[in-house]
Amino acid sequence: MDKIIIAGFGGQGVLSLGQFIAYSAMYEGKEVSWLPSYGPEMRGGTANCSVCVDNSPIASPIIAVPDTLIAMNKPSLDKFVNSVRAGGTIIVNSSLIADKVERTDVKVIYVDANKIALEAQNPKAANLVIFGSYVKHSGSLDKENAVNTISKIFAKKPKFIPSNIKAFELGFALD
Repeated sequence: MDKIIIAGFGGQGVLSLGQFIAYSAMYEGKEVSWLPSYGPEMRGGTANCSVCVDNSPIASPIIAVPDTLIAMNKPSLDKFVNSVRAGGTIIVNSSLIADKVERTDVKVIYVDANKIALEAQNPKAANLVIFGSYVKHSGSLDKENAVNTISKIFAKKPKFIPSNIKAFELGFALD
């Protein structure tokens, strides 16, 4: 099972990123759970979600020890960094987090997501840059399926599909 916590400020697309992962996994026939959590402020407040992906039914959406943490801002990194299991992965939005993760028992991936989203000419697509990086480094989702998921989710807003896919592709291309 892949247990993921995604956290950041409201308005960063934290919950949407969790949905991209969940829908991509569903379209691959996997079992998923997606559990949002956000403060009363929404935009600008804290937000996080838990996503579980497995080939077997998922007993609970609650994650105490995630395999992966996606931290979109420093308060979220500070809150969850020590909860990631040894051997797990932390994806850091280095556009907003200058600090380096001090843990040596996890894989850390730094993604300048906001800057890359600007390169894709879509400043609101930092979450899609991170999604691309997650798909590449987790190995748990198929890239082509993830791109198709973006197209399906934005089907009613087709003008955003090319720049969202570009943001995803730029994130996927990172080492």
